[in-house]
Amino acid sequence: MKVFLDLMWFFKQEKQAYLTGLVMLAAVAALVLVPPKIIGIVVDQIRQGTLTGTDLLQWTGVLIVTAIAMYILRYYWRIMIFGSAIKLSRLLRNRLYSHFTSMSQSFYQKRRIGDLMAHATNDLQAIQQTAGAGVLTLADSLMTGGFVIIAMAATISWKLTLICLIPMPFMALLTSWYGTMLHKRFHLAQEAFSSLNDKTQESIMGIKVIKTFGQEEDDIEAFRKQSEDVVNKNIAVAKVDSLFDPTISIIVGISFFLSVAFGSRFVLNGELTLGELVSFTAYLGLLIWPMLAFGWLFNIVERGLASYDRVSSLLSEKPEIMDSPDAKDILPCGDITYSIDTFTYPGEQEPALRDIHFELKQGETLGIVGKTGTGKTTLLKLLIREFEDSDGHISIGGLSLQQYKMEKLREAIGYVPQDHFLFSATVGENIAFAKPSVSSSEIIEAAKVANIHEDIEQFTDGYNTVVGERGVSLSGGQKQRISIARALVMNPEVLILDDSLSAVDAKTEEEILSALRQNRQGQTTVITAHRLSAIKHANLIIVLDEGTIIERGTHEELMEQGGWYKEMFLRQQLEELVEQGG
Repeated sequence: MKVFLDLMWFFKQEKQAYLTGLVMLAAVAALVLVPPKIIGIVVDQIRQGTLTGTDLLQWTGVLIVTAIAMYILRYYWRIMIFGSAIKLSRLLRNRLYSHFTSMSQSFYQKRRIGDLMAHATNDLQAIQQTAGAGVLTLADSLMTGGFVIIAMAATISWKLTLICLIPMPFMALLTSWYGTMLHKRFHLAQEAFSSLNDKTQESIMGIKVIKTFGQEEDDIEAFRKQSEDVVNKNIAVAKVDSLFDPTISIIVGISFFLSVAFGSRFVLNGELTLGELVSFTAYLGLLIWPMLAFGWLFNIVERGLASYDRVSSLLSEKPEIMDSPDAKDILPCGDITYSIDTFTYPGEQEPALRDIHFELKQGETLGIVGKTGTGKTTLLKLLIREFEDSDGHISIGGLSLQQYKMEKLREAIGYVPQDHFLFSATVGENIAFAKPSVSSSEIIEAAKVANIHEDIEQFTDGYNTVVGERGVSLSGGQKQRISIARALVMNPEVLILDDSLSAVDAKTEEEILSALRQNRQGQTTVITAHRLSAIKHANLIIVLDEGTIIERGTHEELMEQGGWYKEMFLRQQLEELVEQGG
């Protein structure tokens, strides 16, 4: 019953509801004893020939009142206990979601999305069952079973009661053994479901790639195998689960046999009346539910314990990047200084960046170029504190990033990543995502700067057009420009474009960059690009190779140096000339 101790914090929080529900449950357990007793009395009166019409009406009235009282009490205890369990599910779901949003990027590199979804669905449902049906079965089985046994022993025959309870210890031993097996198997079943959930989510997101490469059959086969694994592991759970009812039925059957065999002898000896024996067997019938509930309880508790362990383990993980106690609640502003000797990703051996030292004045534009995998995006992720633990520091306005609150740092930086994510909302809502209170005119102005306004005007419903999940209805260039508009709406102190113009043509790129220069005077812009024309106007250009700076300067200075930058720029100019038919 460890899971009930683990959930004690919630039971204390909702103690009034649970106590009220348990008191009502106890009242029902007591009222359940009334009908068998009345039946025994009526049977004895019939046998003795003393039953009158008035007596029958009185006993019938008592039964009706008892039934109505139980009806009302059962209605309200369900609201109290099951309602509280639903609150627990809501509370844990909100905690999980809040926890997910506070975790660092490395957390999502270690965890699968499907697994996190399984925690927020299947696991929470199992925990809710524990706090609802689990509490019910524990309390009801103890109360009803206890009251029935007391009634049998105190009002009929303690000897016959002891005889009928002889098989009970065997039931306790067997159900405990089943519960241990159930816990282990259910844990494996939940893990298998998480893997299937992750596979489903990944395949649906990558359906275009799967179809493009003709891998539908292989993907279906892989899904079938994982689905079969889930079925097999749940069947393993069901095999243990199915042992509870037959075991309890056998124990109850033995108890009934003992009650009839020894009870008949007591009637013949005059120790019991026939009516008392009838009442006794009726009481014994009432014990069937507590016994079944007790077996069911092991099932619920072991499932809840396995799920609560999984959720608790997830919630116990701390964000790797947090505000320092003395972090300043001000917007970062000023010159940006990089002074990094080395930076290595968690779990990696080789540094991703080495000897990165430069300064960018406020209001200037920085261009970052280099071959794929040279550390361009890593440089930007350190600026927005997606990762830390570098040997060195980055500062804005003379203060290191750690001296600003994370909320203020992110508020000052508009980041447009390589992987453009759009929500299943309207175009206008996607642009206004970072600033929901923005006006329609500001949305349109940002769209014009990003050179997407005219495209949006051509959409079916303009800015009210729903883009579909992840922007599936838009082209790559349109998604990039909407993402740029979304960042511009914030009017950030620092705008970061991480290869965010790769899907637009050279003419559109130049129009966007020209608009940015006009609209962002006095504000800092950082651009990474493979197409060097995107950063030609930058005040400072750095060239990265294998995580270190190999060239730096303006466009003119780099062309004079005659290194990688000049060679790549001339090559791209030649390619553009050939494309134009030259």
